[in-house]
Amino acid sequence: MATGIGCGNCRLAAGGKVSTASHRAQHAAEHRDNHLDEHRDEHRHEHRHEHRAGHQDEYRDQDRDLHKDLHRDLHKDLVLPYGDQLNDGVVQVSFTLPVAAGALAEEAARQAMRLMGLEDPQVAEAAAVGENATFFVGYGKLTRPVELSKLRVAKPMWEELDQGTINRLVHETLGRPMVVVGAATGQDAHTLGLDAILNYKGFAGNRGLEAYSAFKVINMGSQVPNEVLVAKAREAKADAILVSQVVTERNVHLANLTNLVELLEAEGLRDKVVLVVGGPRITHALAIELGYDAGFGPGTRPQDVASYLAQEIARRHVELGPLHE
Repeated sequence: MATGIGCGNCRLAAGGKVSTASHRAQHAAEHRDNHLDEHRDEHRHEHRHEHRAGHQDEYRDQDRDLHKDLHRDLHKDLVLPYGDQLNDGVVQVSFTLPVAAGALAEEAARQAMRLMGLEDPQVAEAAAVGENATFFVGYGKLTRPVELSKLRVAKPMWEELDQGTINRLVHETLGRPMVVVGAATGQDAHTLGLDAILNYKGFAGNRGLEAYSAFKVINMGSQVPNEVLVAKAREAKADAILVSQVVTERNVHLANLTNLVELLEAEGLRDKVVLVVGGPRITHALAIELGYDAGFGPGTRPQDVASYLAQEIARRHVELGPLHE
């Protein structure tokens, strides 16, 4: 029985030779086909790999863009003080400690800044204030940002109106000018802000309430006792009372402002007037807390107050009717 060895699909008789040229050609063709199949498989594998890699690069680019957008939005919502760079948190503080100038006082100042929540506190300047006190200027970093989207800001509900609109609104509402009585009360001798709001010339080209036909202004000046202000408001049948408070040492303004509200309530006038307070440390939220209708802080213009008064008196006239019989 003949035996043989295999080579692909051809079999050779033992000890025999390839019988024909056609057989050799067939054998070469089969090897070539196998090589081509392997090459095609390898090419398909590389193509799939490149395709997947391309998608992975695309996904990475999308993720990177998404992170950039989130980072940018985060910077818009979370803010820190601006020192040398955006959101670096660097702040400057100044304060006085009842400690004699020297190494102990400076270390106490650094510790005070740490207790304020400042990191890396540094004393930039230390100056003796008498024998047993030192004034400091220091620097440090805040690390906890303010989240803007969670803030709730109290402010008077009014729109800015021009002078003609204000005059027309008040006259259409009341049929007469609105009586406004203003004063710096208690021991407060500062009238610069009050005069800027009430006097004709106003400030920075923004005319005061006296320049409006909508208002009859009574400016009582400074250091007016609350009792005198209330009496004047009753006598003049005031539609609005404007109080200026600049002196805030030891929170004396809080007691004074509270006392005025109590006096108006006792006299039955509180609900008959629009009660407004202004000053460098006044906010609308504080004013509401103290029993006032509105509060105006630094940067307030006469037009702001005039716009508020006109719209508030119009609102009350519609909702409550005339406030003075």
